[in-house]
Amino acid sequence: MENIKINTEFIKLDQFLKWTKTVSMGSEAKLMIRSGLVKVNGEVELRRGRKLRTGDIVEINDKKFQIV
Repeated sequence: MENIKINTEFIKLDQFLKWTKTVSMGSEAKLMIRSGLVKVNGEVELRRGRKLRTGDIVEINDKKFQIV
């Protein structure tokens, strides 16, 4: 699991995918999220505006990221 440090109260899921270089464009993030390929804290997340906060765990394919 990779720890990702954010310097704000939260980061939106689509921005997070770009921040971690999982996708290069927002449209790719939108498609990936809508396709049900992203989990937050073990559950499929379909909202690209989902606010991620410290302690949240994001799963994409076989990669896991924890917000710290």
